[in-house]
Amino acid sequence: MSFWRRYRTSLFLFFAVLGPGFITANVDNDAGGILTYSQAGAQFGYKLLWTMIPITIALIVVQEMCARMGVVTGKGLSDLIREEFGLRMTFVLMVLLVVVNFGNVIAEFSGIAGSLQLFHVSKYASVPMCALAVWALVVKGDYKSVEKIFLVASVFYVCYIIAGVMAQPDWHRALVETVRPPDGRVWRDHDYVYMVVGVVGTTIAPWMQFYLQSSVVEKGITVKQYSASRLDVIVGSFFTDIVAWFIIVACAATLYRAGMRNIAVPSDAAQAMRPLAGDFAYILFAAGLFNASFFAASVLPISTAYSVCEGLGFESGVDKKFKQAPFFYWLYTLLIAAGAAVVLIPNFPLVTMTILSQVLNGVLLPFVLYFMLRLVNNKALMGSHTNSHWFNWVAYATTVIVVGLTVVMMWQQLHQVAAVVPGVVGS
Repeated sequence: MSFWRRYRTSLFLFFAVLGPGFITANVDNDAGGILTYSQAGAQFGYKLLWTMIPITIALIVVQEMCARMGVVTGKGLSDLIREEFGLRMTFVLMVLLVVVNFGNVIAEFSGIAGSLQLFHVSKYASVPMCALAVWALVVKGDYKSVEKIFLVASVFYVCYIIAGVMAQPDWHRALVETVRPPDGRVWRDHDYVYMVVGVVGTTIAPWMQFYLQSSVVEKGITVKQYSASRLDVIVGSFFTDIVAWFIIVACAATLYRAGMRNIAVPSDAAQAMRPLAGDFAYILFAAGLFNASFFAASVLPISTAYSVCEGLGFESGVDKKFKQAPFFYWLYTLLIAAGAAVVLIPNFPLVTMTILSQVLNGVLLPFVLYFMLRLVNNKALMGSHTNSHWFNWVAYATTVIVVGLTVVMMWQQLHQVAAVVPGVVGS
């Protein structure tokens, strides 16, 4: 009887703290992530599924450290960076974060426009309406109501799992490719290496660490509740990467098999899938893209506003009124309005903007991971909750791998920018 009582108590505690880890991990499957995973399946079939295991480990390690710092210190990541490394360093970091996240916000509104155009809704109607809805969701709501909506949006990613099943993949081959290391010869293929870097690099973004820690703090999770909060991070990481696995599988079973190798924008995957997997799979994929883009368009500006306000000492928080945190809400409003407006500009180079934002993402990520590891191993700050030797080894190994991959990705993308915009990078 005591076992069941403890089980019920643990389950209740888990659902009480469920939110920050689950939401943050799932937002990572945004328009850019869907494009990357779709292209991986379309271009290489099942051959990139093995990346899902190291991706999941890396995501859990990095997110767990952030959640633990938030619980122990009661402060957001940018707040801790300012206190430990000074205002000047924090200001530079926040400027970079705003620029990077603005590029990502543009990509999300582009995803909204593309997904609803599949249902014959003009972007000149869909983008302003969704921008207003995103703005009202946070400005007119409170933390609990906003979190509930975000959790529902997270669950909606099940559309991609259903679409993957409907694509009727080769299940045996998909499972084997997930656990079997790739043939050594594939590393001679430049396109394959680039796609590996893209798939792994799209998993851990700087904004995620700032948002997760701020959300943990605002939710008021204590050290006593931390085991349940850690489970929230782990469950979220597994769920989001299962969704990514099914996106690759769905595109491998349809687009790759049909010889359709290139996807320019995320909506291309849904459009190409229609004659191959049927109308229902097409609708699910398109609806999933809209949900992912709308979801990320809501969270990314919040994450940016949280980070900048904490780092520079301004009031922030969804539970506060507009008058109590004007800088927080005005920054949030500006990011949404400007991001939506850019997508409405005729012939705006959205692909180039997305590439540039990813290059800046790559510049910022090593610094964020460095600061995180310095902070989480500071005994004066974390007390007995610093990393264990084993966890530190895993964390540093993960950091080195992620930074290495990011540097490679950044190098490749700089050359892409040079090809698209002459003069940006010397050849």
